[in-house]
This record gives sequence, C-alpha cells and structure tokens, in this order.
Amino acid sequence: MVSRLADLEQTLDLPPGYTLVALRELGDAFAHGCEIAANSGAATLVWVRRYDLVEFAVVLEPDEPLRQARRAFYAGMSALMDALAVNAPPEKPMNIDWPDAVRIDAGLVGGGRLAWPENADEDAPPEWLVFGAMIRTVTMSETEAGVHPLASALEEEGFGEIGAVEVTESFARHLMVAFDRWQTDGFASLAHQYLTLLPREGKTSRRIEDNGDLVVQRIGAEKAGPQSLAKVLAKPSWLDFASGGPQL
Repeated sequence: MVSRLADLEQTLDLPPGYTLVALRELGDAFAHGCEIAANSGAATLVWVRRYDLVEFAVVLEPDEPLRQARRAFYAGMSALMDALAVNAPPEKPMNIDWPDAVRIDAGLVGGGRLAWPENADEDAPPEWLVFGAMIRTVTMSETEAGVHPLASALEEEGFGEIGAVEVTESFARHLMVAFDRWQTDGFASLAHQYLTLLPREGKTSRRIEDNGDLVVQRIGAEKAGPQSLAKVLAKPSWLDFASGGPQL
C-alpha cells in the first residue's frame, strides 16, 4: 500500500512534446480534458493522482474530417493495451470488447472513451478530440472480487505494484508510436493491430471502415452491415456513470 499511496505524490516523466496537467485525487481527467481542449493544444495530458485507478485524458488535434478523425480512438486503445502488455505477467490474456472495454483474463478492468466538440461538422476537421482512459488497479473492498466475478483489477491479475504512474507514462510513449505507425504505414496497419486485440471468432472476417465503423462478416452469410463507431462512443460500454468508474 505504501507504494500505491506514493502515486499520489509522484508526477509523470512524459516524452518531449507532452504538456502535463495533474489533478488531485477527486478530479475528472476526461471532463477536464474536454473543458480545456480548445485552449490547451495537442498532446496536453490530464492525469489524476490516485492509486485505485489509472485515469488520464489526452488532447488531440486531427487534420482529417471528424467522420475519419474518430479513428484516432483505435490509436488510443492500441496504445493503452500496449502499455498494459509491457507490464503484464507473461502470457496473461488481454482483449478488447469492441470498441472500448478492456478485459484481462476475462475480467473487466476499464476502457477508453472519445469526445469531440458538440455540433461539430462531420465533414470538417474538429477543433479537438479528447481520448480518455480508466483502468482499475486495485479493488476497494475485500468482497468485490467475489460479488462481482466479471470485474477485475491489475493487482488481482498479477501486475504487482504497477500503478497509475507506470501505465500512464507507458501509454504516452506508445501513443506516439501508434500515430507514427499510422503516418508511416497507413491506417490499415494500425487497424490490423487493433483487430488482433478483439476476441477471436471462428469463420469470420473483420475490418474497420474509413469512418471507423466495424464490419464483422461471417463466412457464407449475407453481407453484414457496419457497426457505427460514433454511435457506440456516445455511451462507453464499460463505464458506471453513477460511480464514475469502471463497472463492477
């Protein structure tokens, strides 16, 4: 517990280019990121000092129309999963429930979310995007694991003392790698990486459309329609709006 509480005193060692905004324990990184996004500039990272959750949000300034710019969400999720993977026990199963929920060994630990300006034009670059994430590091009571068997936390999954500082710093580095990969190799390369993080399904093919929608096509079945990314991002599947944290 001592090392966990130390997260409340530490700051982050971020790569060059980032601007850190640190909030006290009761802050809301995602809400604050959205509030300051118009004036703060790209790569502003809002981080909440707390030991029970990894909680941060980063401001993005895309140059694509909004309908395509939302694909930045996949870069954020891929970076989040990479940040967890480098700190995970060997061969620990991790996957994403499309598009936003993170599971470790089938237990829900949190997820990501994306915001853009209200009433933004789908055919014009948005003034900003904000990618936010929240990952449960520890359970807050001894009964949660038994009462809520579908929920989990990094500590329960064998991550040891890895906490908010390590995961957030790692995310910042991996996000830069994800966007560099997108710019260098095209979005298809990033999309392929993200799709490997979804649970495997037999006799299906999956692809991400230019607007971020997901198409899951079963072999031999009629042509499948797309699943709207914009629609599902409006209500994060993993978030408990009452508590403000990951669902139990």
